Amino acid sequence: MYEEITRTRVGVTTYLAPPGPLHEERGIAVVKEVIQACVRDQQVQVLIDLANVALISGLALEVLLDGRDQLAKLGGRLQVANPSPLLADIFRATGFDNFVTLVDLVTARAIPGRQSEPGTARRKLGDILLERGLLKAEQVAEATRLQKQSGKRLGRIFVERSWVSEIDLLKALSEQLGVPYVTLRPGLYDPAAAELVDIALARRLEILPMFRVKDTLTVATTDPLSVLDLDQIELATGCRLRLVLAQREQILKYLFEAYNGGEVLPEFATEAVDDLALVDGRQRDDYVTIDEMAGSSPVVNLINSILQRAIRDSVSDIHLEPGPVRGRVRFRIDGVLYEAMTPPLDTHPALVSRLKVMANLDIAERRMPQDGRIQVVTQGRTVDLRFSSLPGIFGEKVVLRVLDKNQSMLDIEKLGMHADILSTFRTLLGRSHGLILVTGPTGSGKNTTLYAAVNHLRGMERNIVTIEDPVEYQLDLVNQNQVNDAIGLTFARLLRHALRQDPDIIMVGEIRDRQTAEIAVQAALTGHLVLSTLHTNDAIGATSRLVEMGVEPYLLSSALIGVVAQRLVRHICPACQTSYLVEPEVLNAFGRSETAPVRLSRGRGCPACYDSGYRGRVPIHEILEVDAEVQRLMMVNTPRDEYVAHMQRRNARSLRDDGVQRAIEGVTTLDEIARAIHG
Repeated sequence: MYEEITRTRVGVTTYLAPPGPLHEERGIAVVKEVIQACVRDQQVQVLIDLANVALISGLALEVLLDGRDQLAKLGGRLQVANPSPLLADIFRATGFDNFVTLVDLVTARAIPGRQSEPGTARRKLGDILLERGLLKAEQVAEATRLQKQSGKRLGRIFVERSWVSEIDLLKALSEQLGVPYVTLRPGLYDPAAAELVDIALARRLEILPMFRVKDTLTVATTDPLSVLDLDQIELATGCRLRLVLAQREQILKYLFEAYNGGEVLPEFATEAVDDLALVDGRQRDDYVTIDEMAGSSPVVNLINSILQRAIRDSVSDIHLEPGPVRGRVRFRIDGVLYEAMTPPLDTHPALVSRLKVMANLDIAERRMPQDGRIQVVTQGRTVDLRFSSLPGIFGEKVVLRVLDKNQSMLDIEKLGMHADILSTFRTLLGRSHGLILVTGPTGSGKNTTLYAAVNHLRGMERNIVTIEDPVEYQLDLVNQNQVNDAIGLTFARLLRHALRQDPDIIMVGEIRDRQTAEIAVQAALTGHLVLSTLHTNDAIGATSRLVEMGVEPYLLSSALIGVVAQRLVRHICPACQTSYLVEPEVLNAFGRSETAPVRLSRGRGCPACYDSGYRGRVPIHEILEVDAEVQRLMMVNTPRDEYVAHMQRRNARSLRDDGVQRAIEGVTTLDEIARAIHG
């Protein structure tokens, strides 16, 4: 049920804020009722905030225009604010922004309509392209000569000769004729408008009906000068036409969707769905067949939209889950899962099949788990996705791990370590041999720290070999190898062979068993610098964990040179950050000696942070540098308390100390530190 709209009166202006999209009858009816109420109550200065409106239909535009007319008769006006880029393009395409004032709420100033109008004397197309530096004078002269011979339009000759691109031609035509040029995408057309034009006629004329607003039909075309074709559309629809220029390929693509139920979901109306390309994948012979059968265009666009939104919102994992009634898509953001959408259950198999195609997996296998890798390009950057499927009682669940190299911290200076910890870490990386471990639970950023260390060490003078499962980020000058258990290529076997490759530095993705641990220790003892990860709660726990695996204490004490433990804690949302005073007793409980109240920060919760009060994550660290005393403690299997006492004597910062300092700096909260360290 669409929520009711609350009217807010500020001075003489009444503010209305629709809570959701305006493409369904209920939401449109609610807006109409509220505008009518404003008219009855003589509240004639109305401003509608569109911040939460992802989609809008032609009928909704009619309602807003009718409201504008009613308010104008009473001496008032209707204004709109905060349209998304998608809505702004809809307003420009339909001419809505020429009739209703758009307002910038920050500056409180009107935004002028962007619809250009043709001049009194129309400029020649060739002159516009010459002015833009896209053509030479001799090319224009040659095209003019060919036009006289063939009767073809000048613009078509330019494109056929590959002198200008279709996009450049359309933009020049837009300037010449005063017709808007748009990039078509989901949400920039109203499926209801397609009902006015027979699909056979639309295909033959290569036009896309976009919006009907009252008696005007907005149509996308590549040929605005085809008068006979346009007359046919006006005759068939009984509407006046408003033209918009768009690429032919886009028109044909979205024409198919508009006439085949390809309705976009509001939460996934995107600014550039086409800005995502699959790369680094071997295309199967049945790729097109699968798209038509199980991954038709709406499904492909929905998957693209999910991936784009996840990358934009810095999502670490995407969960696609079937249920008894509906499917569910959840995003893990800053370590917490949020529900993003609930698609119909019958679309779930098609979504899974599309992802399997992208990952080069067997779409017919639904009974066994499958793992794969997808690589896409979007928003100008390459993003890796790790695919994992698991059969359940309602169908296959898919989890995609998002590995965005652009968002990762591959520089040790940007890992967020405090100066003293960073200095110690750099010293350890400067050693010529020894074992360095990074510890922490799953999802604590261990691999990011390892990659940053390798990135810091790589150079032409060093041979660096990595053993990973899987290879997450590809680095130049680094010899990266991937574990393949299916053929017996385990961590231990790869590590044993890597030692024959004359390595200076070896990175082992994870020490999982005794054999890998023993080989890693032996490698560290024979002149190699070995970097790896281990699942322990803190730095001290790494020593006992390796001994439990079967590594001899005397070997471990000679090989291990340092352990870094880390956690990721949520960052306070800067958009809703507020401060408060906390009594000293609270900080005393965290091991911090304070005698007076301390001002800390927390987030109130806002749309920018999913009302959690947190946005983004930062790491906290502790580091154990192995000196003579620690070596002695390892040799005699010392209890944990003595390690803790030794670190305190050296004034080494613990995970808790580092976290509390972050809280005092206003970066995170004490509650978040307690959650991350104590669970």
